[in-house]
Amino acid sequence: MKQKLHEIKESFRGSKWAPAFNAIHTFLYTPNEVTHSGTHVKAVDDLKRTMNTVIQALIPVLLFGIFNAGYQHYSAIEGFPDNFSVLEHFITWRNFVVGLTTVLPLLVVSYGVGLAIEFVFAVIKGHEVEEGYLVTGILVPLIVPVDTPLWMLAIAVAFGVVIGKEVFGGTGMNILNPALTIRAFLFFAYPTWMSGDKVWVHGAVDGLTKANSTDAISGETILGYLAQNRAEDYAYSISDMFLGFIPGSVGETSALLILFGGLYLIFTKIASWRIMLSAVLGALAMGLIFNAVVDFGWIGTYSKFYSLMAFDFWKHLIVGGLAFGIVYMATDPVTGSQTNKGKWFYGFFIGFISVMIRVFNPGYPEGVFLAILLMNVFAPTIDHYVVQANVKRRKKRAEKAVIYTEETASLETQSA
Repeated sequence: MKQKLHEIKESFRGSKWAPAFNAIHTFLYTPNEVTHSGTHVKAVDDLKRTMNTVIQALIPVLLFGIFNAGYQHYSAIEGFPDNFSVLEHFITWRNFVVGLTTVLPLLVVSYGVGLAIEFVFAVIKGHEVEEGYLVTGILVPLIVPVDTPLWMLAIAVAFGVVIGKEVFGGTGMNILNPALTIRAFLFFAYPTWMSGDKVWVHGAVDGLTKANSTDAISGETILGYLAQNRAEDYAYSISDMFLGFIPGSVGETSALLILFGGLYLIFTKIASWRIMLSAVLGALAMGLIFNAVVDFGWIGTYSKFYSLMAFDFWKHLIVGGLAFGIVYMATDPVTGSQTNKGKWFYGFFIGFISVMIRVFNPGYPEGVFLAILLMNVFAPTIDHYVVQANVKRRKKRAEKAVIYTEETASLETQSA
């Protein structure tokens, strides 16, 4: 099979369809091409391996999201069990079937539409198909509601790939995270599907909630209750929120698995721990500021911002999409800051602004994707000022060295 593909490859050499065939060939086997001229660097951390490592970190989150989609579906209909058992109520065949039938189509549409556009641009431009969409294709289904219409997702993916990446030159040239560009398009083009007019569980009717009421609430259920100043209504425990047994986008509920994924990416040196840590610190700082405003009585309980401001600052990290965004989106090496010092500023403002948007926009109590996209735009500016500060510091050192050398030479001349 491998030899046959190598033979077929020769027939495509020089053809405009060569990039499309090469993409399939290199996906199955190591290419039989070698560098013919010039010095080149040999390393194991090429783009394909980098993308595969990120996908490996996402697989546990995806599997959990599949089971959770089914669990939220049956729990909304039948009521949540009083004595929760993971094996008895969560990891069940019926949960898996419902979750798979809702999540798998999202994956198929995401990869199908995105890769088709990648192939078309590769053929038109005459360059090889890049592996950047391997991660984007799996990220997109994880950051949207499970009941997102497939036609809507297809349009958003086409927009994100073409406008968010290809017009800039493809993988490595884009200034905005493609997956978040897709998410932003869905949010602004179809706000009633994204801004929380119903619960994000498959098969929910009339906004079924944990108490089986008919009050429509936000997709990030806990944040939605808080945005409506109904903090006393949500009954999710801290363990539910941390482990992920709550409604929400497919891959954003389990803070535990996201944490493990982040540690794996740090261990493999794929993602920056500086961005992750600084984003957490930024979110905690903004949360502490809001908690202090409430504690000092500077805002009354009548305010529409009260419940979200009073929400314990550290809990922001275990609900909604903040943890997922910090680990898998903010650390994108293409759209994030490149300098070590810049990564601290970049990550801090992502966490800081995310919590700020959550509190001041109760109509859509999330905001992490908006914060990351905003900082994607400012990342080059941050790096510019960091580099310029280093240049100024080195110039001052050089000037001092010249003055010192001249003074030393003068003293030696006088002593002679």
